[in-house]
Amino acid sequence: MSEVRNAADAVNALAERFWNGLLELSPITATVLGYDDNDDRLDDPGPEGRDKARRLFRETLHATDEIEAQAAAAGPVPGSDGGASLPVEEAITLDILTVVCRTELEQQNQRIDRLKVVDQMDGPQTVMPLLATFQRTDTPERFDRFLARIADYPRYMAANAQLAREGLASGLTAARIVTERVIGQLERLLAIPDEESPIAVAATLPKPSDREKLVAAIRRSVRPADQAFFDVLRGGYREASRVEPGLWSAPNGEQLYRTQVRAWTSLDLDPADLHRIGLEELESIEAERLEISRSLGLGDDTNAARASLGSGPGAIPETADELLDHARGQIERALARSPEYFGRLPKASVEVRAVEPFKEADSPAAYYFPPATDGSRPGVYYVNTYDLPSRSFMSLASTSFHEAVPGHHFQIALQTEMESLSVFRRMGARMAGMAYLEGWGLYSERLADEMGLYQNQAERFGMLDGQAWRAARLVVDTGLHAFHWSQERSIAQLRAAGLTETDALIETDRYICLPAQALTYKVGQREIERLRREATARLGSSFELRAFHDAVLGHGTLPLATLARELPGWLPGPK
Repeated sequence: MSEVRNAADAVNALAERFWNGLLELSPITATVLGYDDNDDRLDDPGPEGRDKARRLFRETLHATDEIEAQAAAAGPVPGSDGGASLPVEEAITLDILTVVCRTELEQQNQRIDRLKVVDQMDGPQTVMPLLATFQRTDTPERFDRFLARIADYPRYMAANAQLAREGLASGLTAARIVTERVIGQLERLLAIPDEESPIAVAATLPKPSDREKLVAAIRRSVRPADQAFFDVLRGGYREASRVEPGLWSAPNGEQLYRTQVRAWTSLDLDPADLHRIGLEELESIEAERLEISRSLGLGDDTNAARASLGSGPGAIPETADELLDHARGQIERALARSPEYFGRLPKASVEVRAVEPFKEADSPAAYYFPPATDGSRPGVYYVNTYDLPSRSFMSLASTSFHEAVPGHHFQIALQTEMESLSVFRRMGARMAGMAYLEGWGLYSERLADEMGLYQNQAERFGMLDGQAWRAARLVVDTGLHAFHWSQERSIAQLRAAGLTETDALIETDRYICLPAQALTYKVGQREIERLRREATARLGSSFELRAFHDAVLGHGTLPLATLARELPGWLPGPK
């Protein structure tokens, strides 16, 4: 027994070392998660930073092998049905460490960083405005650390510019569409006066007179660094960017895409199978939309049903505040019903904010940021108020339930609050479990229907459009990156699924920028639904939905294979 405990302790010690190593490598990530350590500097995307990361991943992977051998030699855990050699939580931790390190090393070997440096979603040009929102600068000491971080920005951006040059030299460049998006973002940032910079607007100052220091730092460090990065992209990089949007057109593109599929979903999946599943799901969802269309007396014309439900008085927000207030009301309703479907609710609250103006034209309809680890900041549900005429209330409800309650906020906030799990499990496991995370969000949209949260046929039709959208993502993402689809064909497919022209364009360009990320939603949802069906069949009258949800969310973010292996043991047996 002592040998098993020693192996379990070794797992937790390894996870702690690994997590501390990651935070040391990425102070940006640390700040977003609520850590104050190293908040006077930025990441190192250059050769030294890459070498440190590679060493961390290799040493951790070697240690996982040693621990597995040690645990196997100690024999099975007493009382374990399957002869497991580690306690459940430590076995899961070892799973996650192994998946993360293998995937990261494979991506490093492929130099995917040369591709990802040009990115309109999370590229280096978005970092300082993001940190100004999340970093605490309310005391003189904290403000000075933020100023030091701004002073470090030219080094950070120079290293990213060098990555772009390396990509240019090797042929591993972003798609032209992505490059143009980033250039447009930088043009908008550079056109903003320093006094009105998103950094100056978002930062909290110890005293009003500190604004002059902040603006001077922006003028001295941020503007020249952004301009230099802009010049690299606007120069030879733009012309050399891949004309074809799919990753297949990059050197070693087919293998790069396979790696990204595994990195995002935690599974080794065939693009052709995913494409077929997406088409089958679209057909099934269309049958549900037809039911609503016929109930409205519109026969089989679901486009007419969408137009009817999404237009008319009160269907479109007149102001940004109206859109945001509507989202707040949806969250309040979901919170009120949640105790009937969940045994455990998060302590952290969630607030609604508008996407910042400088990035709203390139951002999705909504997204979520987790609460701080110390409880000092709530979860944040960002709603995009860009192009208000395209923001029908019909689609907002399912988005709120996906991004906030009972979706990402429940899953991520609960995980953050699980004191029995290691910090790595609470904060870092999503590196191996994005299909779990996004699958839960999409599952939550369907669950909201069971909870009675959709107030009318329009909102329910919007939910079905959202389901079709994610099914279309399987088709479109594989279409773009494996089957040579054009941007126009992707937009047409998304429009047929129910998206507006604005969202279809933004989403297509997002998929081009982030190959395989769009697969996580349906892949994860389908797995959670499969496990629920199996549990219902196995447990019969003993099946309790609250217990199922608590079990799915009760161990933090997991690789899908780990969830499938462990979930049956977390549910109460038949009565």
